[in-house]
Amino acid sequence: METYTFLRQFADSWALLVLFLFFLGVILWAFRPGSSETHRDAAGIPFRHDDKPAPAGADEQEART
Repeated sequence: METYTFLRQFADSWALLVLFLFFLGVILWAFRPGSSETHRDAAGIPFRHDDKPAPAGADEQEART
């Protein structure tokens, strides 16, 4: 069997299935119970120091908490 033909058949069958299962896993992981607090925290990152610049070392302190 020619290499291109083999890879084409593999991509059309098993690789498609693997990528679809990976997609479903990412979706389920993103919408899992209890992840809303993590997403809310990440969404607020650009607005944390909106009124003034962040103090020196603020990133290190936030990473520890």
